[in-house]
This record gives sequence, C-alpha cells and structure tokens, in this order.
Amino acid sequence: MAITLTDAAANRARTFLANRGKGIGLRLGVKTTGCSGLAYVLEFVDELNDDDQVFEDNNVKIIIDAKSLVYLDGTELDFAKEGLNEGFQFNNPNANGECGCGESFNV
Repeated sequence: MAITLTDAAANRARTFLANRGKGIGLRLGVKTTGCSGLAYVLEFVDELNDDDQVFEDNNVKIIIDAKSLVYLDGTELDFAKEGLNEGFQFNNPNANGECGCGESFNV
C-alpha cells in the first residue's frame, strides 16, 4: 500500500504547510457525493486519528483514514498549472470513471 507525490505536488504541499505555520501533513480522503459517487478530500492535519495510516514521500506526510485507503491505495498526487487554473490532481489506479464535471469518481 502506498500513496506517492510528484515533485510538484510535494513542493506545493510543503509551501502550504510552511505558510500555514503548523500541521503535520495533508489528509487525503474520500467522501460520498457527486454524480459518480465519491469525491476527493484534501485538508491539513494537526492531529492523527486512531485509524489513520501515514505515508511519507518527498518529505511530506500524507494521512489517510482506513476507510478511504481502500479507494486510494496506489494513488499519485500531482500538482499542475494550466493557464490560469492550478490545483492538485489525483492519479488513482482504482478509479473506473469520473463524472463529466470532474468533481467525483467511481471504483
């Protein structure tokens, strides 16, 4: 089981954490929503929960709860700028499809 970050994603995550001034890493998770059923959640983590798994790549800790790990195992987190848009992108080998608006996915 592993979660990885590209250099671009790791650099952006480290910048976010440094600017925030606190936090042990980023939480990657899923929630039930959208057209296809699941949506990604990315947020700062200040404290670990009992069921959290911690992955470290490029000096960034990614924290995932046990329920979300089933859907996210093997995911690579990337960060891209395209024109005026920028954001994290999820390269998830478990996703079978995405909705047309790109807000949710299914497995």
